[in-house]
Amino acid sequence: MKRKAARATISDVAKAANTGKTSVSRYLNGEQHVLSDDLKQRIETAIASLDYRPSQMARGLKRGRTRLIGLIIADITNPYSVDVLSGIEAACRAQGFTLLVCNTNNEVDQERHYLQLLSSYQVEGIVVNAVGMREEALNMLQQSLLPMVLIDRKIPDFACDVVGLNNTEAATAATEHLLANGYQAILFVSEPLGLVNTRLERLEAFKSTAQRHPQAIAEQAEVALSQGAKLDNILQDFYQRHQYHRCALMVVNGALTLQVARSLRRLNLHWGKDIGLLGFDELEWAELAGVGITTLKQPTWQLGYTALEQVIRRIEGSEDPIREQMFSGELVVRGSTLPV
Repeated sequence: MKRKAARATISDVAKAANTGKTSVSRYLNGEQHVLSDDLKQRIETAIASLDYRPSQMARGLKRGRTRLIGLIIADITNPYSVDVLSGIEAACRAQGFTLLVCNTNNEVDQERHYLQLLSSYQVEGIVVNAVGMREEALNMLQQSLLPMVLIDRKIPDFACDVVGLNNTEAATAATEHLLANGYQAILFVSEPLGLVNTRLERLEAFKSTAQRHPQAIAEQAEVALSQGAKLDNILQDFYQRHQYHRCALMVVNGALTLQVARSLRRLNLHWGKDIGLLGFDELEWAELAGVGITTLKQPTWQLGYTALEQVIRRIEGSEDPIREQMFSGELVVRGSTLPV
């Protein structure tokens, strides 16, 4: 087998152009005005004949810039995270940065590994989609001196730019929608609350809105995504206790909405007929599931794009006060919450 030819170096170009490495470096760095026309032509010909490709990483480090942005995602299989990633990538292309994506898969060892890896690659800033991220990794982030922007989830006692949904506004609108459409008993279903501000803010808005309607029955339950049997018991118990009321479920995120839909199928309960169903996050299959599932759509692409723009502002030296940029969601009404 033929061995692959060694990659041409700047020394090879200088030798082929019969000049020094300094002249080639000036040519590559845009300082061509200091070179003669003949020398520029020789260097250009040498680069083409050798198929020379300068190392952008090496050039960036020499100038003190890598133009690398790190993105830490707790779970890349989450549809929310995929949409956010798309917005971040678009902003990177527009701003001339390269994105290094690290999917931790909610594993502590991976979170630690990627944080160390991004540091070794000398990224200029980090965007963190911390949904599901463990507290140990969040503590490590707090110790980082890199420009950083959080998406969706805040870190307690950590002053950092945040981009996310206006959870109070969104949960209030969702609750008002269910009450206005005649649902009398509503169960707010979430993963374990912990210190996750998005879940806490949505729950608080749900409770506050329901309290303004004295006849409303508002309850709350927590269940992990993997606890299918427990979820079945929770939903069945809620439905049986309030079988003489119009019941509805408000689900805190898209991943849990899928599990709730599966549970209702197992219980032979039909959304839009036996029980109302509203989930946070727009899902591609929501309009195709039965009569369709009403969702609270987040501007996920815009969240990603905005987060990247903000981290670049910090990289470039912005000393503006810490910002929390909150965006409005959109209620997408389908058959699962039609008036009763």
